[in-house]
Amino acid sequence: MADSADGVASQAAGRLELTAGQVIQEFGYDDDVDDDLRAAVEAITTTELVDEDYDDVTDGAIIWFREDDGDLTDYLVDALTVLDDNGPIWVFTPKSGRGGHVSHSDIEEAATTSGLHAMTTFSIAADWSATRLATRGRGK
Repeated sequence: MADSADGVASQAAGRLELTAGQVIQEFGYDDDVDDDLRAAVEAITTTELVDEDYDDVTDGAIIWFREDDGDLTDYLVDALTVLDDNGPIWVFTPKSGRGGHVSHSDIEEAATTSGLHAMTTFSIAADWSATRLATRGRGK
């Protein structure tokens, strides 16, 4: 069963378009995160996820965000502080019907306030959805 879960997590993590050697900063870690997904991300990037206190340049960010976690805009601004140009920010939120669910409109509002826009949303794990945010490019 663990091999099956690992395979599903690896396939899901592959959708994040990460590559070996990337430094990915993680925000909002708690005991409810999907550990198989975290392990799959680390396997793809061949590096451990760095925490919220990391202050060097990063290649991307993962934000685990729940309804009661405060202001998503603050998390996004923190992620952008050390993010390399065009690095992806992935916001993982509990799926609809699960405790802590965050509406897509709330994610879009925080993204817009931070100078980002939501590009795609999909199921990333049993209890989590993933939304990719990117900077707003001119003429797009």
